[in-house]
Amino acid sequence: MAGKVFFSVTMSLDGFMAPVDDGATAAMNEGRQDDPSLRRWMGQWAELQGWALKQRFLRENLKFGEGGETGPNDDFLRRVFDRTGSTVLGKRMFDGGEGGWPEDAPFHTPVFVVTHEVREPWKRLGGTTFHFVNDGIESALAQAREAAGERDVRIGGGAATILQYLNAGLVDEFTVSLRPVFFGAGVPLFAGVDATAVGLELTHTEATPEVTHLSYAVRRR
Repeated sequence: MAGKVFFSVTMSLDGFMAPVDDGATAAMNEGRQDDPSLRRWMGQWAELQGWALKQRFLRENLKFGEGGETGPNDDFLRRVFDRTGSTVLGKRMFDGGEGGWPEDAPFHTPVFVVTHEVREPWKRLGGTTFHFVNDGIESALAQAREAAGERDVRIGGGAATILQYLNAGLVDEFTVSLRPVFFGAGVPLFAGVDATAVGLELTHTEATPEVTHLSYAVRRR
């Protein structure tokens, strides 16, 4: 039986899943580590994702070394990883990581990049192969489902790609990990959601001092 389609993201309290880019991605890909826009972006990113980067599972997966926190947040990240049989990414999300991901990229599954670009698969260590799909989100999802088998497909982002799948009725469930920080501006997660078509049912909550995980089933109105 095919698995579910889901996404799991961290969001600021005012609704943003990433800081304003303002040239940070270009600086990162070009190795300009002292660029002010990159340093500003990294500071806000650390505010948003710091809870995850301290967990033992993520530190081990990203090859940051031994140690790290254990407990509910660490268990949460492990569950997300264990259920994921393949991942779908938008082109911008892929571009933002291509220059920074190590050779042993952290996915360890097939990854399907929605793009207009024609490109041969890019194989990395640890079971990660990036496949480039240029005939739409439905095709990317069909290929991701086949690759995932009985496991789930994760829509990894960015926000525009998540929104496309959500509005198309192709997402079964999702979790927002809500951080108690304000950005004021950035990449909004739900701007443009089709509220006339997308309904939600809260299925689980889990609160820790650093982050609150809110899980929802998606229902078509």
